[in-house]
Amino acid sequence: MTEKHNKHFKLISRIFFMMLGATLVSVGLEMFLIPNNIIDGGITGISIILNYLTKIPLGVYIFILNTPFLLIGYKQIGKTFAVSTLFSVTMLSIGVTVFQPIDSITQDVLLASVFGGIIVGAGVGLIIRNGGSLDGTEIVAIIMDKSSSFSIGEIVMCFNLFILSSAGFVFGWDRAMYSLIAYFIAFKVIDITVEGLDESKAVFIVSEKYTDITEAIMARLGRGVTLLKGKGAYMGRPTNVIYVVVTRLEISKLKSIVHGFDENALVTIGSVEVSGKIHRKRAIH
Repeated sequence: MTEKHNKHFKLISRIFFMMLGATLVSVGLEMFLIPNNIIDGGITGISIILNYLTKIPLGVYIFILNTPFLLIGYKQIGKTFAVSTLFSVTMLSIGVTVFQPIDSITQDVLLASVFGGIIVGAGVGLIIRNGGSLDGTEIVAIIMDKSSSFSIGEIVMCFNLFILSSAGFVFGWDRAMYSLIAYFIAFKVIDITVEGLDESKAVFIVSEKYTDITEAIMARLGRGVTLLKGKGAYMGRPTNVIYVVVTRLEISKLKSIVHGFDENALVTIGSVEVSGKIHRKRAIH
């Protein structure tokens, strides 16, 4: 495949997954959340409240309220992100209009919160993973992050907690609490969709039994291990620090291996972006 064809394939793939993401969000909203008076966060949540109060179509609010933020994003963040977000928002506006006449799948508010949150989270995650966004508040958060001590996630969280809390005055406080449940489920599903179930985790292990732990990790997890030379600052004694990269799903087993040899071992875990091949051999057992 030539470089030109590869670029075209990637572009078509991005467009497809952004359309799929917008469709999933539309289904989650119109067939689970909105019929049960449960709202989403961000501009979509504001649009749901305004739609309920004025009866103006939800898709109109989603598009109009996001437009000013798209213009800001175009100037401050970049053309590609702004265009991708405009496409995603347009698809969502069309999607909620298409699915609006369809009846809710369930009248059980808890089930609607859980499954609506899962579907919306998966859809938003697909869009973010392919370079777009569905919410203008994220653009504001990215811009504010440059001059604020708060992270983008913290700024978005504050926006959304305010918006979700306002649902209590419109739909009742029980619906506001269900909205929070749906939001936090969607938040976690977005994380899983963007990073993947095999998200890489960097693990540092400090233990005097580093030899046994290293051999067990290589044998039972099949992971390559790096030993780093270290020195305890308090006692001044040299030590070896085990460094290994595993997936999110392997964390529990890794802890079990480590603490099986040394209950007092220090284990620190962090998310990392891995470039290149993670060495892995076939596990023995």
